[in-house]
Amino acid sequence: MVCRLLFHRRRHRHHLLLMFYPNEGAVFLIDKPLDWTSFDTVNFIRSLFMRFYGIRKLKVGHAGTLDPLATGLLILCTGPMTKKIEDFQAQIKTYTGTMLLGQTTPTFDLESEPDKFFPTEGITQDQIDAARMKFIGDIKQHPPKYSAIKIKGKRAFDYARSDEEIELKARDIHVEDFKISMERFPELDFEVTCSKGTYIRSLAHDFGKELGNGACLKSLRRTRIGDFRVEDAWQLEDLKNEIITTGEEYKNLTKLRS
Repeated sequence: MVCRLLFHRRRHRHHLLLMFYPNEGAVFLIDKPLDWTSFDTVNFIRSLFMRFYGIRKLKVGHAGTLDPLATGLLILCTGPMTKKIEDFQAQIKTYTGTMLLGQTTPTFDLESEPDKFFPTEGITQDQIDAARMKFIGDIKQHPPKYSAIKIKGKRAFDYARSDEEIELKARDIHVEDFKISMERFPELDFEVTCSKGTYIRSLAHDFGKELGNGACLKSLRRTRIGDFRVEDAWQLEDLKNEIITTGEEYKNLTKLRS
């Protein structure tokens, strides 16, 4: 547990950032917005601290990438607390989202145009449940070819964009729970709890194949990492304002000490 170094919004009451001390490091729970990369979020927070706290250099990292089309819980670590990143990454995660049945895309989500279409008439709840159960437990999963995995020094998406064929080896992952609702069929709302290294885009794609159809990810939100929940996370604008306010206090404090 990171004790007082964990800064977040506490549910049902206002909680200030108090004071950030660069030499100690800190852990921040962020609710990453849509269309932001995880790297964008890291750079944004780093630049705010450097500017308003008057820090020349600050190490910042995140504990688990979220794609630009995904929102939700992102853990940011600064300074010495970046040593905890692997511990956070190893935690079990929960996601909610929507799959679109009846089509596939090269990226396994809506970031690319559909490449195949499938009829969805006649698909039953029993068929959905039978396919869903195949993805609970210890399974092997191939990462999407449009992913940031490095192969021989290059990202997988660089190979994919150049139409160069590469072999993406299957990984061992664990899916603790996988729930699907047919209420908005052929859009399928889901909740999945899974291990580190699980690609939800691949899960959607593979689910469509198992159903004898096709599916791609339409939306995704990470709601939990271990004991940390998105309800306790900062909105970026709120955290920005907090950093600006406490930054002035920090600079005044360091002036008094000097």
